[in-house]
Amino acid sequence: MAVLLPRRAGRRTNVGLLGLLLLAGGTGVLAFAVGSPGPARLVVAAHGAAGLGLLLLVPWKAVVVRRAWHRRPVGSGGLALGVATLLTLLTGVLHAAGVTGPWPWSAGVPVLHLHVALGVATGALVAVHAWGRRQRPRATDLHRRGLLQAGALAAGAAALWGAGEGLLRLTGAPGAQRRATGSFDRGTDDPAAMPITQWFTDTAPPAAAGTVEVVAAGRRLRVPVADLDRGDTVRAVLDCTGGWYAAQDWGGVRLDRLLALLGPGLPADGSVDVVSVTGYRRRLPLADAGGLLLAVSAAGRPLSAGHGAPVRLVAPGRRGFWWVKWVARVEVVDAPWWVQPPFPLQ
Repeated sequence: MAVLLPRRAGRRTNVGLLGLLLLAGGTGVLAFAVGSPGPARLVVAAHGAAGLGLLLLVPWKAVVVRRAWHRRPVGSGGLALGVATLLTLLTGVLHAAGVTGPWPWSAGVPVLHLHVALGVATGALVAVHAWGRRQRPRATDLHRRGLLQAGALAAGAAALWGAGEGLLRLTGAPGAQRRATGSFDRGTDDPAAMPITQWFTDTAPPAAAGTVEVVAAGRRLRVPVADLDRGDTVRAVLDCTGGWYAAQDWGGVRLDRLLALLGPGLPADGSVDVVSVTGYRRRLPLADAGGLLLAVSAAGRPLSAGHGAPVRLVAPGRRGFWWVKWVARVEVVDAPWWVQPPFPLQ
């Protein structure tokens, strides 16, 4: 049976594909940064809809490719881009469905990591493929017809994503239970069951610090780790960008109470650097110190070495790469908290 393809397809098809790819890539990066459930749900929904929306343009893109094929065969770059895009989409769907891997053929790499790696490769191939081509957005794309087409594409992509989510819930697939960020429960109230992971630029130290250095306003104090268990507790979700989360009751000392040990006259504003024994660091607003915790225990049990023992930062509402492990120093600084890379580079 012959496949029925649209009669017309051209520049706007390619512009639409480019727009969806850019939206999918941008929201994919943003999804790593957003930890609060409300904003995360919107970002993840936009990411999923943009990815699935690519399927809606496949019939039109097939016309473009067939027409171009008559002029000259499709190059290896275009073919590689198509394969990379489909594999990125496939691994994203598998992760959303709860088929998280790893598998024997994936060398122990979870499907989410494969999805991210393929997404990066797709982005590079898009840049190479689009370079030098003349198909660009035009003012006429903002006219009524162009806006209607863009709106129909957006509505179709959103409907496709919604149908996929409904199917997951209807079938009871594991993906229906994932968090707003897309992460799956791994060890809630059971710290030993949490995966041991760290940011890709960080490594586990051979030994952790036995004291935490506290620095502010020219004053300096070394606090033994044993003195950090001051009865402060918070229930918070550690949501790792590796695709898992776990809610625990964390115990230790609030950051504002720790800073108060330096005495009165501390700055009322600014930022606080939390630094690991490995050199890994994150800077947070000093105004948030009352909601941050230096934890020495989880679920009433001392932290394990893999989870940051003897002390780690607990930053509710932020993704796991903010939760500095093996804390060695806490320092109040004048620089704004946002004067740092959005993701750790050290």
